[in-house]
Amino acid sequence: MNLPHRSTLSTVAVAAACAALALAGAAHAQVTPESTDSNVPPATAQKQAREIAQGDPARWFREDATAAQRLRTLQKEIAAGLQEAQGACRKMAAGERAGCMKEARATYQQEMAAAPSLASAERR
Repeated sequence: MNLPHRSTLSTVAVAAACAALALAGAAHAQVTPESTDSNVPPATAQKQAREIAQGDPARWFREDATAAQRLRTLQKEIAAGLQEAQGACRKMAAGERAGCMKEARATYQQEMAAAPSLASAERR
């Protein structure tokens, strides 16, 4: 059985910290889109399906050894979260869509601002 490398688990922990940060910011939100696979844009879903068919990518098992590497990974995850949130917003009623998109961008900016300190705090 292939177990995730520690960096994968650490990345999950960082992502969970970002999610907690996002939830704190979303407490005042009027509408929060639900995160599901249906929120992933079709082109991204196709790419993911091709990657999954090939098995676990080697990059999942390489540790992010430096703060800069952890920051790049975290920024990529935050950007993917923005893309998913925007996909969910696009499916909302027109009257709710603008507020949802604004909230998604605000969450993205908050998470990106917090990313450097999270990445540097992730020392091993």
